[in-house]
Amino acid sequence: MQSEARVPRLTIEEAKAAAETIGLPAQMAELSVFRVLLRHPELTKAVFGLLSQLLFRGKLDARLRELVILRIGWATKSEYEWTQHWRVAKQLGVSDADMLAVRDWRGFAGFGAAERAVLAATDETLESGAISPEIWRACEAALGSAENLLELVAAIGNWRLFSSLLRSLEIPLEDGVASWPPDGRKP
Repeated sequence: MQSEARVPRLTIEEAKAAAETIGLPAQMAELSVFRVLLRHPELTKAVFGLLSQLLFRGKLDARLRELVILRIGWATKSEYEWTQHWRVAKQLGVSDADMLAVRDWRGFAGFGAAERAVLAATDETLESGAISPEIWRACEAALGSAENLLELVAAIGNWRLFSSLLRSLEIPLEDGVASWPPDGRKP
């Protein structure tokens, strides 16, 4: 069993009951992050609203979104974020090589203009809080629509927020989940 979070997790039963009151899917309530966040149901509802929009109804290419999330997880040393989204990206068919490449994406020849643009935007946002005009133009060329650009900025902000929540609250991985897939290497 993993160590406990700074704010103790609800039991799965308690989390599912709290989730039902705000319309959070029961399977989400089983995740350690929501077992902690559901101690504040109104906050969880607000946080989940953006997360749900980006994950389940988003316009931004899911593969690009997952590369962004993995980059944030790696760059911010968020074990939970990396581990959770390794599984999500794998389910979406993102190759192991592409997922591992986000560790040092500038040196990876397999990424094209779209991957390079969104990863550069991610790094700039993490480093300075904003996307530079040059990288913004690269994102415009790669992503096209205003909806995609808005979602890119929202995705970077959302998963940066989640990284801060996960690390600050010391959210443990779920029981039986291997750390830092696929090789256990940490940033």
